[in-house]
Order: sequence, then C-alpha cells, then structure tokens
Amino acid sequence: MTKRDIIVIGASAGGVYALKELVAALPSDFQPALFVVQHVSPHAPSYLPDILTTAGHLIATHPLDGELIQPGHIYIAPPDHHLLVEYDQVIVKKGPKENRFRPSIDALFRSAAYTYGPRVIGIVLTGMLDDGTSGMWSIKRLGGTCIIQEPEEAMYASMPSSVLNYVDVDYSLPVADMALLLIRLTKETVMEKPALSKEEEKRLETEVNIAAQDSAFDLGILNMGELTPLTCPECNGALISIKEGKLIRYRCHTGHAFTASSLLAETTKVVEESYWKAVRSLEETVLLLENSGKQFAEGGNEDAAEQFLEKAAFMRERARITRKFAMEQEKYSEDSVQ
Repeated sequence: MTKRDIIVIGASAGGVYALKELVAALPSDFQPALFVVQHVSPHAPSYLPDILTTAGHLIATHPLDGELIQPGHIYIAPPDHHLLVEYDQVIVKKGPKENRFRPSIDALFRSAAYTYGPRVIGIVLTGMLDDGTSGMWSIKRLGGTCIIQEPEEAMYASMPSSVLNYVDVDYSLPVADMALLLIRLTKETVMEKPALSKEEEKRLETEVNIAAQDSAFDLGILNMGELTPLTCPECNGALISIKEGKLIRYRCHTGHAFTASSLLAETTKVVEESYWKAVRSLEETVLLLENSGKQFAEGGNEDAAEQFLEKAAFMRERARITRKFAMEQEKYSEDSVQ
C-alpha cells in the first residue's frame, strides 16, 4: 500500500527559525523526502542547507536539475530558481515568477500534487501575503494532507491564515508538534488519487510545465481561464482568471502568476513607481526650461527668458505635488486592506 513519503514545505518571513525547529525534531531514520521553498534574495547565496543540516539529523542540499529523489533527504530551492518534483526527479528551473517570487511555494506544491497526489503532505509556515495557498488547494484537491503553522504562533501569520481561509486544512498546530505528527502520518497508508476532469488535469499539467520553463503561450494558457481586462504588472501581458474553490488567481500569457492579493500588492507598487517616473520627467522638464531661459537671457531676449522661467516654475510646482502623491501612495494587499 502507498504511504505518504513526499513532504513539501513553504515559508517566507521568519521561516528560517520555524524550519530549524521543525528539522531539529525529525529523527535520523526519517524516510520521506522533504522539499523546501524559503523565500530568499535572488542576488545572494543561500546558506539554508548548511543551517538545516547543522540544526538536525538529516542532510539538506540545493539539488541539481534532474537529481534523483533520495529518501530522508531535504531539498531546498536555490535562489532565483523554482524547485519542482516530477517522475522521482528534482526539477530546478528558472520559469516565470509566481506571486512575485522565484522560487515559488505554489509551483512546488502544485508539481508535487500533480505527480504524487495522496502521497503528499503540504506544510505552510510563517510568511507574508499568500504564496502557498493555491498550491495547497491543489494538494488537497488531489488527496494530499494539508498542515499549517498555527497562525497565532507564526511570526508572520498571513501565509498560514490565507491557507486557512481558502483550503480545508487538516491540521493547524505549533511547529513544535509537527515532527510527531509527520512521523505518524508517514506511517499511514493512503487512498488512490482522486480523478480530475480533463480540463482541470490539463490546466494543472500546463501550469507545472510553465514553472519548468515551457512557453505558457505555446501551451495555450489563454484558453484555460477567463480573459480579463487586467494586465500583468511584470510584463504588461494579458491576464486570465483561474478559479480554485473560493480562490481566484491570475496568469498572463508569458507565464507570470498572481493571486488577487499579490496582484493588488504589485499593481499598487507599480502606481508608486509611475509617480516617481513622473517626478523624474517633470524635474528634467524644469532643468530644460531653466537652461533655455538662461540661454535666452544671455542672448538679450528677456521676454523669452521670462516665459521659459515662468514655465519652469509652474513645472517645478507640479513636480512637488506629484512627489507628494508618490510619498503618500499606499501599498495594498488583502492583509493591509483588512
């Protein structure tokens, strides 16, 4: 009989502390393979494998693309790369970002659910916004087990709270209690993978392949959701909406994906950036007008000089007002609005 032997874990802000506590409590003979996405800077090396190896009894590494999955091993997503699982291999690719992140928790969870179904245990730990919610929905949809860090205990409650809002979670508990639960769950046998409709299975397969660097456009992603009037803040591509239970998320034809909350956060960030670009253009206009005014004054054309300097003063005031808007612009997400 099949047992749960694939554990996928997602964490963001505050996640290193939670991961150390969880890994430290796992025994040396723990057989299931663990796959971890911890949001880290794409511009610096990650020392998380060393940290987790030192913290516990299992070996943690950044895997190579195509590496065979070994029992009792911890695989950690390298910076700026998605970590996926497929056909007993670890896939490490630089596919499009999801929820503004690469690596993406959703991408890992979705690939595990698609490949292993009920054999998967998904865990979402502390973090901001909602990366992991869509992937956890897929795990649950395909018969896997869903665990979250108790939001009241999490350093940042947004990620586990989001999963709790949109997914029928099996267990919500402190990190200190997770190891014993995992030991028990991984000894139990599981049922067959639930059947999906052809459309749902095709979309899930497509989204896994997009994270693995296949072309979203060539795979026909625009035909797998409802076309919206919204555009992708990453590339300005057209966005489709995809519904998963109560959750609505978005994907563009180049492959970038967002939940509603992450799309809102990124869109309001773009608004602020647009204000600052406007400030720059207005201030450059002031410089050009003042330079022209000075040149006319040096040439003895006082009327023209006065006109250009008046326009420069007018544009300087516009730049001041626009700068004020830029500094007052709020960044929204579901968390901040609520």
